[in-house]
Amino acid sequence: MADFHSETMSVITNDMAPGEGPKLHRHPYEEVFVIVEGEATFTLGDETRVVRGGEPPLIASPNTAHAFKNTGEGRLITVDIHASPVFKTEWL
Repeated sequence: MADFHSETMSVITNDMAPGEGPKLHRHPYEEVFVIVEGEATFTLGDETRVVRGGEPPLIASPNTAHAFKNTGEGRLITVDIHASPVFKTEWL
């Protein structure tokens, strides 16, 4: 995992094994998820969906509870863009 920060945003790159992923949480700002490789099952609020590498990004609105897990057979590589220069996470 690598973190990059600017004056207005933070970017995290993740490389997760099958079954790995963050538990339910939320942020007071938008977060964009880009699946580069693999497959993940996302929970965004009341919605659950499967997303694969190369598909359009997902966006979590501010304060929307969300989580995801690598549900594929191989590695899950994501780029997560936070609309804040500092990570602010509330674990639920």
